[in-house]
Amino acid sequence: MRLLTLIGAALGAGLTVWLLYRVGLDHVLALLGSAGWGLLLLVGVHLMQMLLSGAGWRVVAGRADKPSVAAFVMLRWVREAVGNLLPVAQVGGEFVAVRLLARRRMSLVAAAACTVCDLTVELVTQILFTLIGLVTILALLGPSRVTDAVVSGLGVACVAAFAFVAVQWLGVVGRMERVLGRLARRFNWPGIAEIGGLDQAITGLYRAPRAMALAFCAHLAAWLLGTVEIWIALRVLGHPAGLAEALVIESLSQAIKVAGFMVPASLGVLEGGFVVIGTLFGLSPPLSIALALLRRLREIAFGLPALAAWQWLEAGSAPRHRAPDRRPCGRPS
Repeated sequence: MRLLTLIGAALGAGLTVWLLYRVGLDHVLALLGSAGWGLLLLVGVHLMQMLLSGAGWRVVAGRADKPSVAAFVMLRWVREAVGNLLPVAQVGGEFVAVRLLARRRMSLVAAAACTVCDLTVELVTQILFTLIGLVTILALLGPSRVTDAVVSGLGVACVAAFAFVAVQWLGVVGRMERVLGRLARRFNWPGIAEIGGLDQAITGLYRAPRAMALAFCAHLAAWLLGTVEIWIALRVLGHPAGLAEALVIESLSQAIKVAGFMVPASLGVLEGGFVVIGTLFGLSPPLSIALALLRRLREIAFGLPALAAWQWLEAGSAPRHRAPDRRPCGRPS
């Protein structure tokens, strides 16, 4: 897996360099220079997205002894920065988040369960967000090759999401636990017992419909706020656009980013996607790449402090060894 990630990173970096060469680096840099202090506005919008996502994650956790909203927002910040800036596949941040939650006031089982459920809600809301973008582009431009590709991608995403949820509901996780438990006893593997009860914990979280509905609304609102970020970015780059166009660009670019999950930070994949989507709305290739790079700059400005915070959290919070909590997780307090 690590080899595939490194290969993906190399290919992505090569694609980015090729795109910059083709469209003209000087032109792209001139556009970025015109953005000025607009980057701060993008950071501000993304901060609101982070607050919504962190709050939704805490609601999903559904436990009275869970960390505060501020703690979940900080861990969401770290979780995103790891996926965006480090040479790991895009799920690397979730493993870091589970580890840090388990070092605080939650058992490893509860931390893993709420993170899996939060990922599920985020995936479902992203599919809905992409569907909204598809309906919008059909209303604006009608059918095209891009919309055909989006429909195909949505079909695959829906099947993947259904399978992801089904695995959690049909007891597959429980069967995996039992297999791992037998292997642990046979080969004397330490630590495996700590994940016992994960299936029960996940199911318990899904049995809190109010919490799931609140988390769904929080994540969907966070996705929709990304539209404002694109709208502002286009304006500071000197290309005013409507919110409808910004919604399409944001929804489809996020879908492309997920499709390139094996490439660290979707390097090159995201830039190429912006070029393809941008042509639908009259954006020149240099402008589309400048838009993608402005997003990258925001990720760096937002992510570097998060990586420092991660190291501080790792150093400052000693692991707390707790027996796995096998009770079903209740509704949020």
